[in-house]
Amino acid sequence: MLQSEESIEDELSYRPPGCEHPEDPAGLLHTPIVPCLPGTLGRMIDLHLHSTCSDGSESPTAVVGLAAAAGCSTIALTDHDGLAGLKEAAAAAAAAGIGFVRGCEVSCSFSPGTLHLLAYFVEDEEGPLPDMLADMRSDRSARNERLVARLRELGYPVSLDAVGAVAGSDVIGRPHFASVLVGLGAASSVQDAFDRILGKGRPAYVSKAHVSAPEAIAAAKESGAVAVLAHPLSLGLGPVELDSQIAELAELGLGGLECYYGRYAPDERSGLAAIASSHGLVATGGSDFHGTFKPGLFVGTGTGDLEVPDAAVRELEARRA
Repeated sequence: MLQSEESIEDELSYRPPGCEHPEDPAGLLHTPIVPCLPGTLGRMIDLHLHSTCSDGSESPTAVVGLAAAAGCSTIALTDHDGLAGLKEAAAAAAAAGIGFVRGCEVSCSFSPGTLHLLAYFVEDEEGPLPDMLADMRSDRSARNERLVARLRELGYPVSLDAVGAVAGSDVIGRPHFASVLVGLGAASSVQDAFDRILGKGRPAYVSKAHVSAPEAIAAAKESGAVAVLAHPLSLGLGPVELDSQIAELAELGLGGLECYYGRYAPDERSGLAAIASSHGLVATGGSDFHGTFKPGLFVGTGTGDLEVPDAAVRELEARRA
């Protein structure tokens, strides 16, 4: 069941206040770190990448090209709420000799922060999860029309044709609206457009429909996929509440936790890996690359220090059973 609930699914650099240095009386997020030299975790993998088929600036083929140039051995394309780029990316990965995991990122209703689930090994175009994504894409189209109307009411001469031209496809998200606002001189950057106009609580914010996390996890499992909680600190919870929420999702069938996230500090990553281990979840990771729409994050390396254990792919595959 889709719910209309406010979210910041496309917020470009969102992190809840305090996440840079969260208070941690229980010691859940700040465990001792074992220093790791480049390459000691194995081959480079990146399981969180976005393309023009959602809110990234690069085509699926270009994303694969960047992964090859970075030295990635396995990647996953995880566009928001859709599977449109998987066929192209899979073909490009095969040509480049890179392992490829079919994925997507599902926006779920949650408060106070935002909850996204990454689904891996989505093999079919039909089934509970693809059907759920189709409903979400339909709602996104309606939301975009409402967003155009809201922006025009505010005096910004934005049209869907102009936004579609920026997107380069019929998959349109708020970063594309932000780019149009920059082109109109209404904002100095994509981030500025979010901060003043498009973000949650700003004049042009328009909510979209979301599914619940239990529904998304169930749909993923029924479709032969494995659900992973993306960027867990975006839930906006303190350490104890975060651990409790992850435990609840694990009971529902969550398979993994995105511990090695592009923007997280080393102690945050190691703390999340400890939580994943305590709940029997696979510790996964990725850059969350969006190209120019999310500057400062690079395929394979995130902000420059990202290393995701390549064992994560094998462990996720084992969870499919």
